[in-house]
Amino acid sequence: MPHRPPIDPDMPVDEIMRRWPSTIAVIIRHGMLCIGCPIGGFHTVTDACREHGVAEVLFVAELEAAIAGPGGMRPG
Repeated sequence: MPHRPPIDPDMPVDEIMRRWPSTIAVIIRHGMLCIGCPIGGFHTVTDACREHGVAEVLFVAELEAAIAGPGGMRPG
């Protein structure tokens, strides 16, 4: 069975931060103002990347690396 990455670009950013708090540092590092944002529950990863001019593929890879932790496998 193929591995399905935990991050779906259609997931709301708020859900990602709640499920995996380690991703908050990635969001901050990219200058995204998603923490506490009233539309964070509706704004998807794709939306946030588009709004902030961040490359989605790289951003998702960084989120997944943060979820995996320091000893986990890094995507890409």
